[in-house]
Amino acid sequence: MRSPLYLRGFSLSPALATLAAALLACSQPPAPADGGDGGADRSDIAVDRPSSDDVTTDISVTDTGIEDSMVPVDSTVDTGVATDTGVATDTGVVTDTGVVTDTGVVTDTGVDTGRDTGVGPVFGLDSRPTNTTCRAFARPTGTAGVRADRALTMQPNFSNVTEVQQRPGNNAFWYFVEKVGRIRRVANDGMGNTVTTFADISARVNSTPNEAGLLGLAFHPDFAMNGQVFLHYNRTFMGRLQTVVSRFVSPDRGGMLDTTSMGHETILFTVDQPFDNHNGGKIAFGPDRMLYISLGDGGSGGDPMNFAQNTNSLLGKILRIDVNRTGMGTPYAIPMDNPFVGRAGFRPEIFAYGLRNAWKFAFDTRTGDIWAGDVGQGALEEIDVIRSGGNYGWRIMEGTRCFNPGTGCNMSGLQLPVLTYPRSDGVSITGGYVYRGSAIPSLQGRYIFGDFGTSRVWAVQYDAMGVATKQDLFTAARGMGTFAQDQNGEVYVVTYGDGLMYRINPTGTPPMDTVPRTLSATGCFAAGDITRPAAGVIPYTVNAALWSDGALKDRYFAIPDGSRITVNADGDFDFPNGTVLIKTFTLGAQRVETRLFVRHMDGVWAGYTYAYNAAGTDADLLQAGETRTFGMQSWSYPSRSECLTCHTSAAGFSLGLELAQLNGPQLYPSTGRTANQLDTLDRVGYFAAALPATRPALPTYTGGTFTATERARSYLHSNCSSCHRPGSTGRGNMDLRYATASAMTNTCNAMVSQGDLGVTGARVVLPGDPARSALSLRMHRLDASRMPPLASRIVDTQGTMLVDNWIRGLTACP
Repeated sequence: MRSPLYLRGFSLSPALATLAAALLACSQPPAPADGGDGGADRSDIAVDRPSSDDVTTDISVTDTGIEDSMVPVDSTVDTGVATDTGVATDTGVVTDTGVVTDTGVVTDTGVDTGRDTGVGPVFGLDSRPTNTTCRAFARPTGTAGVRADRALTMQPNFSNVTEVQQRPGNNAFWYFVEKVGRIRRVANDGMGNTVTTFADISARVNSTPNEAGLLGLAFHPDFAMNGQVFLHYNRTFMGRLQTVVSRFVSPDRGGMLDTTSMGHETILFTVDQPFDNHNGGKIAFGPDRMLYISLGDGGSGGDPMNFAQNTNSLLGKILRIDVNRTGMGTPYAIPMDNPFVGRAGFRPEIFAYGLRNAWKFAFDTRTGDIWAGDVGQGALEEIDVIRSGGNYGWRIMEGTRCFNPGTGCNMSGLQLPVLTYPRSDGVSITGGYVYRGSAIPSLQGRYIFGDFGTSRVWAVQYDAMGVATKQDLFTAARGMGTFAQDQNGEVYVVTYGDGLMYRINPTGTPPMDTVPRTLSATGCFAAGDITRPAAGVIPYTVNAALWSDGALKDRYFAIPDGSRITVNADGDFDFPNGTVLIKTFTLGAQRVETRLFVRHMDGVWAGYTYAYNAAGTDADLLQAGETRTFGMQSWSYPSRSECLTCHTSAAGFSLGLELAQLNGPQLYPSTGRTANQLDTLDRVGYFAAALPATRPALPTYTGGTFTATERARSYLHSNCSSCHRPGSTGRGNMDLRYATASAMTNTCNAMVSQGDLGVTGARVVLPGDPARSALSLRMHRLDASRMPPLASRIVDTQGTMLVDNWIRGLTACP
């Protein structure tokens, strides 16, 4: 991938300017349809609409030869004094300041529609409209009368927090474990701004794979006397990823961990990891003072080596060891009451097996029961109560379903989960704790857990028949990396990306669902006509669209008056509290759905789906996901949880709203003008700071002179990168963001991490061979292996063609 190319300025004489304009009129490509949407957006029309006074004097100098991956575009076009008399008169004062428009965005600076002032570009709006009606409504508070409040109001952000603990018998400090290999000690004083570094072993930790790094921390029950601390982390050893469980000592019993002196680390054991995912990572002392350790099945997809059922392997297990004694040649002993001691074909460390990737387990502080959240393959997430010697079924079963074989599996001797939930509710379970606090009596004894992908938090409750069900508590601020529990039994949610901690508190008031029941009641559409947006609701379109089974899409956003949009360093828009993002889907001539993605006033994002009535006069709020048929086509309405599966915190929540996507033309119905979106929004005051003069633009799927690589990378960015990027919900280690260098995407010749789909020699991307490239194979499928896994029942023929052509053209990895 070549480095970004910056276009240099030049000037044209008046005669050459006239000639250039004439040549351009013959060679200018037509504006593209909204590729990937199955057709043009309603806003993608009339891109090139010259008015009667656009006669040879308005010049567009177009660079069509750039084949760079992220072409910076200066969207301020022809800022010189170009006087247009409206009667084809060349005044001779045509000064080109060198601002050149790349046709990757198909920006036609001849678009004037009668508003050519002769001094600068056309803007779609003259001023920012007032928004008096379309603002975020109050967020529903769940069904349990609880909420999550910041526990430490001045706590700084931490990076990718995987575990939070208190040392035994001491509520004074919290210890935050960062994936990269650091442990921060934070004063538990309500503010949390007193922070020190308890340990830093980042130099020996390999945290590059998405599921690897410093994953677990456990204080010895006698920590106040012996200062012993146990860590669970990944490293690279002799070129291979390896799990390490080690003992360290804190000489001052909690202020700092000794990580540098001679013999400071005692490695208890190591396990080679065949793949880079499914590393488990939890360690905890039980009430029996034994150390329990979770290890995933070694990775890839479908446990291809059957480690979870292989009792000669430690992978796919929960282990139990005695760190208070040493064994025969080991720095730990095997507890004699371990279930498989002395049994041929079993490693004696095994306490339970048949687990895929137990991401967090915890002991009930009152009963001693072990509750674990085991991440599913692609259909079900599960909760297990772990018993000594139990076989929890993977890979024979995924939750309560047969997996290998797909039907008729032998379930004898298997421990079925307490509870499962489908992909419509979440994609990656995060195990929590059994509540034993005093602040919320209604939760007493209930296991609290959540989903990393959707940020939803639930509690296990039992119905009248004794069947476990999920009790909806609330939606966390963003993807949760872990839960925490203090010495008093209160439970906390800890977000992953920024490491902020939230305590679960009672609301004090009955829960209410304040979401408007009809689309007309949201205030986001014109009174009496839900086909038109309300004043203050701004249309937008994107250069590279997300595939939505061929539906046309109208897109809008609305933010509160006086608020501004912040542009993050990566170009993503960070919207203010109170924002409403709107997308309407149309199949043929029939509107089928409008989705609102709302940032509530407490900063939490949530999605709401409205289905149109038969007459198309209004749309009703759906309380859950469902499927309806329109003609020959099935249409999936997402649940509130499914919205957050793709709209992840790692992706900035608001998908598509970023500099590179909006650097292109948009028709503004209120003025009838077509103009560059970024220029227009900047001009009328929607951004908190001035935009950079040079801006990236995603390649379109059609039009322009982009290479096959550029178009395919643009498609993958729009359709896949919300999940497949660092810190997001995608399985494996791919980074499909457009700005990521090709060599860093972890795709070319990379081993597949979610199964080979029965294709011998499959790789994520195999140069020259789409038929053995899992990236392509999953796009072509419509079964459980399909990508994207949600909200699509039709293969995108254009998108698959783009990706397949790119793969065919690869001769080697970058």
